[in-house]
Formats: sequence, C-alpha cells, structure tokens
Amino acid sequence: MENDSLSAGNRSPWIKKRHGIIRLIFGPVVAMFTRLLYGIRAERFKEQGSRPYLILYNHQTPFDQFYVMMSFRGPVYYVASEDIFSIGWAASLLRWAVAPIPIKKQAADVNAVRLMMKVAKEGGTIALAPEGNRTYSGKTEYMIPTIARLAKKMKLPIALYRIEGGYGVQPRWSDGIRKGPFRSFVSEVIEPEQYLKMTDEALMDAIREGLYVNEAETDGRYRSKKKAEYLERAVYVCPFCGFSVFKSSGDRIECTGCHRKILYGEDKRLRGDGSEFPFAYVNDWYEYQKNYVNAFDPLDHTEEPLFTDSADLYEVIPYKRKRIICENTNIRLYGDRVEIREGDPAKDSPDRIFPFKKVSGATVLGRNKLNLYYDSEIFQIKGGRRFNALKYVNFCYRYKNRVSEEENGEFLGL
Repeated sequence: MENDSLSAGNRSPWIKKRHGIIRLIFGPVVAMFTRLLYGIRAERFKEQGSRPYLILYNHQTPFDQFYVMMSFRGPVYYVASEDIFSIGWAASLLRWAVAPIPIKKQAADVNAVRLMMKVAKEGGTIALAPEGNRTYSGKTEYMIPTIARLAKKMKLPIALYRIEGGYGVQPRWSDGIRKGPFRSFVSEVIEPEQYLKMTDEALMDAIREGLYVNEAETDGRYRSKKKAEYLERAVYVCPFCGFSVFKSSGDRIECTGCHRKILYGEDKRLRGDGSEFPFAYVNDWYEYQKNYVNAFDPLDHTEEPLFTDSADLYEVIPYKRKRIICENTNIRLYGDRVEIREGDPAKDSPDRIFPFKKVSGATVLGRNKLNLYYDSEIFQIKGGRRFNALKYVNFCYRYKNRVSEEENGEFLGL
C-alpha cells in the first residue's frame, strides 16, 4: 500500500513553510558544492518574479535538479523516480525536507499526475525531465509525449531549462567527473496563453526544440584520467563481432570477443587503438547498436542465453524499502525472458522467470540498476560496477515490438 503522505487523496497541503526555510538555509551550501564539484555555470532566471512555473529540463547528470535550484529562487518540487523513496529513513528525511513528487518509471502513474496538479493548485513550482532518463548517447533522447497534455492541465508558464556540457562532464555510463565547459539556463518561456492555442503535437515540438542538445561533437576538452571507464554499461554490440562483453580501463575499452581496443579522447571522440574504428562518437555507436537490435529477431533466441550476469535481486516495496531476495545470483537474458538461478548457476531449472510478455515495463535507474515491473510487483536487479542493465531494457522492448502489431517499432525503452 502506498504511503499516505504520497497519496494525492491526502487532504493536507503538499507545500509546507519549512520547504522554503530549508531552501533558504541549505541552497547556498548545495550551490557552492555543485559549482566546486562540476564547475557548472548555472545562469540565474532573472525574469522569474513571484510566479510558479512548470520547469522542463533535459536530463544529463545525477545532479540536474541542483542546477535548476541554482537558477530559480524558492522551493522547487521535483518529480523523481520511486527508487529514491525506497531507501528507508533517508527517503523519509527527503520527503520531509523537500517533498519531491514520486513517479513510477515506465508505468502509467495516475497518482503522480494528481500530485502535480495538487502542487500546481497550491502555487508551487514543479520540475521534471520529459525524457524520464538520463541520456546514454549525448543527445536529448525520447520524450514522453503526454507531457504536452499534462502541461495544459496545470496551466503554468513553462520554463524550458537547457543543460549543455553535462554529458561531457559526466556521461551516464561513467562514475568519474571530468573538467570542461558546462552551463545551464532557461532557453525559453512558453506562456499559457500561447500553448493553450497550440495542438499537443505542436507544443511537444516546441518542448523538444527548446531542450534539444547534441553533444556528439567536439565542443571542448573534458579532462580525466578515466575517460572511458565503465563505457561497457552503455555498449554491448561490437561492430566487428556482434553481441559482446566489453571491459574498460583508463581511456580505453576493449571487446572481450575480438580484443579490439577503442580510445575515448578528451574531445569525446572515439579512435581505434591499433586498428580503424567506424564510429566517431558514442552516439554513433549507440545508434548502430539500436539499429542492430531492431534488426534482430528475439524469437530466434529462446533456447540459449544471449548474455549471463551475476547480480543481486531485490523486491522493491514502493515508497518504503527494498527487500533482498538473493545475492550474487545468476541472471540469464534470452530473447523472450529473463531467468534467475539462485545458488548453483548450473542447475537445470531457473528459480524465477520474468517472461517479457508479462513484464509491463523495464527501465534503468541511475547508472546500472534494472527495474522490472512484473505482475503489479517491482523487482530490481543490481549488478557490479560493470553491469550493463541497458541491454535488458532494449531486449524487453524489442520483444514487445516484435510480437505486437507494431512489429517495426523502433523504441527500445529509453
């Protein structure tokens, strides 16, 4: 059962006086820490005035909400993944201090919409990322098309907040932070009297255009001694030998199948180490990988696993905690399902099976946690630091596209 304090049916106001006090006291400290850590130049939104806004921002780093805070005055109510609400006492403290609005990724969440409407009616400023996921490629990715309808319901002025350089500073697949050009700012404000005259499609086009960033180019130098580390969280298709496993170290990543090595430079360019490499940037590789998966028939690969991993399996009890089910278990990915073998991975039959036809949604949380939404339950698979959760999401949606009437659908879940 959902926590009462997170229910839209709760009659107590969402906005509390303490939220403004906490923002006033701790905001400058967080801003100073963020500038020192990331070197970002977050431009103040001088035209804010006293009006509440719906802030829409492109999603590049784990700290995007802090950049928004640095540009806007007063408390901002962020729409956040349910994962942060399932971490025990820390989640309770977070709810008390800043009251983020919880939403279930990759699932229709009517309660989240109701909470946003509630905050808007109380005069609060709301911030959310229409992508719902941080970019793996450096480009602003797929945006949830229902954002336009939601914005029209709230009738708040829309502030399009663009973050540029975040992918260069900290790609989603990386743990490290690089030093390089980085800024964020309000690129455009769309007033209610403007967008209420627009079709939903036209408004979505305006949102996409205002937030679009393509960092698959050389736009500065991003310095680090570990530029390529954990790129294997984002790539699992080798242009030379197909589905593969990669291993990175320093500024290099190597395919364990054909043993070709690729360098990741300060300019974000990819270069072959000792041989030619066909892609200039991670985005080029990422697009090739998506096309490769979309040309793949998952129904031809249901007997032998495509990939195997070792990971921990949790049950997520929404808005409360996570319950460990098994540790260091064997995870097998097939074209139509995920299998879990606890204990001995050589056992004949799996302990758990998650057939994709019964999985309502799959998503990556953070850098490499996998959530499967299955039979009204949420299961989380958390592997080691090199675990690639992206492939599970991609294969799940490739299967769904293959067996549905949208056989040629290309959306792979992110």
